[in-house]
Amino acid sequence: MQFLDEAKIYVKSGKGGDGCVSFRRERNVPFGGPNGGNGARGGDVVVEAVSGLNTLIDFRFQQHFKAENGGQGLGSSVDGQKGKDCVLRVPVGTQVFDDESELLIADMTHIGQRVVIAKGGNGGFGNAYFKSSTNRAPKNANPGQPAQEYTIRLVLKLLSDAGLVGLPNAGKSTFLAATSRAKPKIAGYPFTTLVPQLGVVYVDNKEFVLADLPGLIEGAHEGVGLGDRFLGHVERCGVLLHLVDGTQEDVVGAYQTIRHELTEYGHGIAEKEELLALNKCDAIPDEEVAEKKAALEKASGKAVYVLSGVTGAGVTEVTRRMLEAVLAFRAAHAVAEVPVEKIEESESQRVQES
Repeated sequence: MQFLDEAKIYVKSGKGGDGCVSFRRERNVPFGGPNGGNGARGGDVVVEAVSGLNTLIDFRFQQHFKAENGGQGLGSSVDGQKGKDCVLRVPVGTQVFDDESELLIADMTHIGQRVVIAKGGNGGFGNAYFKSSTNRAPKNANPGQPAQEYTIRLVLKLLSDAGLVGLPNAGKSTFLAATSRAKPKIAGYPFTTLVPQLGVVYVDNKEFVLADLPGLIEGAHEGVGLGDRFLGHVERCGVLLHLVDGTQEDVVGAYQTIRHELTEYGHGIAEKEELLALNKCDAIPDEEVAEKKAALEKASGKAVYVLSGVTGAGVTEVTRRMLEAVLAFRAAHAVAEVPVEKIEESESQRVQES
């Protein structure tokens, strides 16, 4: 399954049905009076957050969505039939924007959430509605109200508890594979990861969702490389794990590059709690590990974890510390646990199909 995190579509609700002008005419009832039925309401366009989806790829192949018009009123006081709603099923974490005004219409944050983004027009009254003591035979009826139509933009921000950031080839995918059942593509060259990957990390009988993002490079906030378009997927997470490749010469420069890009991106990501780890330490001597660890601690002012995603050294300690930060974030912000059902299944399926 191909990953797509943004789509532009056209939506239109249903027009209301027209009211009917009709009079009762039966044998021996020559002046039966008005009996025109009312028109029905048109269908709404509804966005619904569902489980088991983590991409907007379906909206690439279909971009026009219309609800059904309301039925017209009929004689014998028969009202029209309501138009069927058009339901757009999207992944949890999808935001809906008005494409013209950039106004946020809906933020789909939990499974089962439904938001009407285009209301169907009300149906018109039939002539029976206008009957009164002074107007016994009205010959007028209301037309149905018009439909609402918009061009909207869907933006997916995957809901994860924690996010992995770092330069390309820092070992983020290897770490995700070592801590979860996700099977991201792993190779020894930059930009192996081209789209975000999700994995469920289990530690001490608890679980949290970890997102692996494509690597950032200097100038990403200006569109260099893959740009910063994927950073939106960690806007809602509670903690960042910043991985620095221990095999490169300037580990401090690598750390500062990512911090600069996070700051330039904004949206509060740079202020999130960050755990800093020196990765790939199985490939360098212990003396060099200690030297680079000390340099990073001096530059960042925080503790630096030493780990290796390949051998698993230090991984458990880091995941436990991440779990503590995730639980603290949930408690402080009164947020529910991120739903993890079908995440592993859908991720592994996407890898197999790609």
